[in-house]
Amino acid sequence: MKRQKRDRFQRAYVHGYKAGVSGRSRDDCPNQDINLREYWMSGWREGRGDQWSGMTGISGIHKNPMVI
Repeated sequence: MKRQKRDRFQRAYVHGYKAGVSGRSRDDCPNQDINLREYWMSGWREGRGDQWSGMTGISGIHKNPMVI
């Protein structure tokens, strides 16, 4: 059975979200492509907002983009 590759933009968003929730800097974005960088930054912003709201660990599991 073939496995489908995940969408590159969704992957960039998820990695950005994880970086934001863990408190990493936005300068850590690994993407040079402007479109992928935009998705990564969008995920990073949402992750940072969730971290500031206290949605980390168990309290933020419903917000984790990997669960969706």
